[in-house]
Amino acid sequence: MKRYQNLLLVAVIAAAVQITGCKPKGATGVAAGSAEKAYVAPGKYDEFYNFVSGGFSGQMSVYGLPSGRLFRVIPVFSVDPEKGWGYSEESKPMLMTSNGFVPWDDLHHVSFSQTNGEIDGRWTFGNANNTPRVARIDNKTFRTAEIIELPNSAGNHSSPFITENSEYLVAGTRFSVPVGDNQDVPIASYKQNFKGTISFISIGKEHGEMDIAFQLLLPGVNFDLSRAGKGPSHGWFFFSCYNSEQANTLLEVNASQRDKDFILAVNWKKAEEYLKAGKGVKKQVRYAHNKWDEATHTAKHEIRTEVTVLDPAILKDICYFIPCPKSPHGCDTDPTGEYIVGSGKLAAVIPVFSFSKIQKAIADKSYDGEYGGIPVIKYESALHGEVQKPGLGPLHTEFDANGNAYTSFFVSSEIVKWNVKELKVLDRVPTYYSIGHLSVPGGDTRKPWGKYVVAYNKITKDRYLPTGPELTQSAQIYDISGDKMQLILDFPTIGEPHYAGSMPASLIKDKSLKIYKLDQNKHPYVTMGEKEAKVVREGNKVHVYMSSIRSHFAPDNIEGIKLGDEVYFHVTNLEQDWDVPHGFAVKGALNAELLIMPGETSTLKWVPEKVGVYPFYCTDFCSALHQEMQGYIRVSPAGSNLPLTFSVGKQAAPDSTKK
Repeated sequence: MKRYQNLLLVAVIAAAVQITGCKPKGATGVAAGSAEKAYVAPGKYDEFYNFVSGGFSGQMSVYGLPSGRLFRVIPVFSVDPEKGWGYSEESKPMLMTSNGFVPWDDLHHVSFSQTNGEIDGRWTFGNANNTPRVARIDNKTFRTAEIIELPNSAGNHSSPFITENSEYLVAGTRFSVPVGDNQDVPIASYKQNFKGTISFISIGKEHGEMDIAFQLLLPGVNFDLSRAGKGPSHGWFFFSCYNSEQANTLLEVNASQRDKDFILAVNWKKAEEYLKAGKGVKKQVRYAHNKWDEATHTAKHEIRTEVTVLDPAILKDICYFIPCPKSPHGCDTDPTGEYIVGSGKLAAVIPVFSFSKIQKAIADKSYDGEYGGIPVIKYESALHGEVQKPGLGPLHTEFDANGNAYTSFFVSSEIVKWNVKELKVLDRVPTYYSIGHLSVPGGDTRKPWGKYVVAYNKITKDRYLPTGPELTQSAQIYDISGDKMQLILDFPTIGEPHYAGSMPASLIKDKSLKIYKLDQNKHPYVTMGEKEAKVVREGNKVHVYMSSIRSHFAPDNIEGIKLGDEVYFHVTNLEQDWDVPHGFAVKGALNAELLIMPGETSTLKWVPEKVGVYPFYCTDFCSALHQEMQGYIRVSPAGSNLPLTFSVGKQAAPDSTKK
């Protein structure tokens, strides 16, 4: 306990110096001439796409490297009024869960589809932390294509991490909770009734469809982060675990008592064998599965009710615990697949485990008993070695192609470069301030591109113009092409960036979709041309089949709407030119606008609350006559006999306003 208190005191003092102290000497950290390494000339493309989690924004953002320019914010788990995500009738089902419509969540981690352990550029995945879900983004459209909810899970932090041929994404619950029929149990019964789960989500080989293949039922610890094995360790997954004390209150003290927590090693190939042998148990659950249809431009929401569970306490050769100091956060496998790095937040060393030694320890049954019915491998039997005195508060590690690792240190606010085999520190650079995750392009794969490491920092005082009590989030790019790391750029980011990943632009840019082909639009309310524009009443529902093209809507005059009607504007963008979206908004709408891409159809629901004439207009500047792209819709009393009429190009008569 005394050792823990001393270490914690050092950590707190160091953190206080970083957070409240003066700016460090030479805080710019940028050497003369380094700015040219981040400069991308006008009209030139960046070398890499950098996909960054938006943290509490619930979204994902895309930047260029090395420029740090923001290209796009991809709506994922939170509504987005800019793009109408969660506001259009087509996109609302994407945010449905077993709890109903959830307009906000917390996206922490990013993962890319892989082939043979290399990023292939097809899909990007992200996690929802609060209402446990995983999303798949289509890199052709930079849109969310699918979201699946995770039952038996609470706090989906250890997610979504991928196998080297995209067989599975995994998701471990951060918070262990009661699982099963009786969940109304005393909190104090944590050790008896709380369980952790890990979900294995299969990925379709051709189209990427996600499905929960199986779940593992595990002891009640907190799962933090994870990486798949690769090369010789293919078929295995490794998870960091903390709170082996199984504390349920004041965790900063009660979950930090032990000198070591665990890395969990999972043999998912063995789990597959048990699954095929019928050893899984079917459990009744409720979870949402939402999928976007590119042909109809609409989402479909469904509730699923069953999941298959395997219990490693019974099926002994699926899971193994490996002791890891102390309160581990990161868990990372190197490009060779031989070494697994644990990063204990309160540890004074970085332990590096050997996959071949882990296998030998299992064969020799070199165990220190069991934890929750799962064998615990002896620390020394699995250990390759320890990096001594690397820094304070190690969190995350990524790798270059030259056998080097880069670890972020939250408390001492730095990135440390070290050699994986020799366990020697080679270089260190300060970050400003309190780095969390870091990312090397391809640094979690068999083929890192290296060149840069990007720090995603938690505090930015002294770096940017002040904006009140909260400053913008921050990233910093370091050139790692030489022996020494060199800071070349700071750039602001949205939300709170946690993990991110980068891939060469060449994997995506030539496959990026430019338009939705109008002749392939299968939306049920598509308007294929201006002559097909119409307004149809179905009881109190009124469907407006509307076209948009530079610079008018059709129809643009509508009368005969009554109070109590629900009006659905189904707007089709007839443009077939790249980067010519149209927007749509109507006065008095209680939700956001639409943003409709070329060839796409999107729907805005509007329930008028007052009698009157309401303008509608294009909200995205599309042409020199954008301001003229507007129309009117007239709302009459509920008992009105005014017929439903619509037109475009019909000029009002001079005396039409006289009674």
